[in-house]
Amino acid sequence: SPSNSSSSFCSESRECLQFDLLCRTDEYEVRRSSCLKWCYASIITSLEPMKRVSEFLNCPKCVCVCAGVRFEMTAPVLVEVPEEVKMWEPAIYTLSFLLPSAYQEHPPTPTNDKVRLYFSDMPDMDVYVRSYGGWMLSITSRLHAHLLSRALLRAHAHFNHTHHYTVGYDSPLKLLNRHNEVWYVVEGDPVCGEEHTPDTH
Repeated sequence: SPSNSSSSFCSESRECLQFDLLCRTDEYEVRRSSCLKWCYASIITSLEPMKRVSEFLNCPKCVCVCAGVRFEMTAPVLVEVPEEVKMWEPAIYTLSFLLPSAYQEHPPTPTNDKVRLYFSDMPDMDVYVRSYGGWMLSITSRLHAHLLSRALLRAHAHFNHTHHYTVGYDSPLKLLNRHNEVWYVVEGDPVCGEEHTPDTH
């Protein structure tokens, strides 16, 4: 089972994504997460995609309303961002909400909705992670994705270049000590530089 969790920066949600921390450098971490079921919503927008996340939340309790099912907000929320899209161009973004453990084995049947929502497994995955604070906006997300990709290229690491994930752990109501991340999916063996080797045991 995962030996490291996001509990240190996942303070608002009862259930947070668990992961194994494989290694860490000064510029990024490598994490491994297990196959889990998520709720997905595909949207087309030229506006700030993270603002659309609030459409699925019923705050102040921040209950997620996904495919007709209401559950306490889990963390993190993922936004899959196409890599080649310019800042204000319309694009397809995929929002992902982690299903609580009570629904993992037997997810509910999705209901019709204005937005296409569906449940699916996200397979076992290794990701390169860069963390940052403040509000999760497209311009800051793209900056940190750029910095992460440059660090990975310097390390000769292989990763999926077609998209990255913008990752948020906090509700819209939290003003201070916010924690955000950008992820690139590892391709091949993860790389942590000459002084760091992944712990695969």
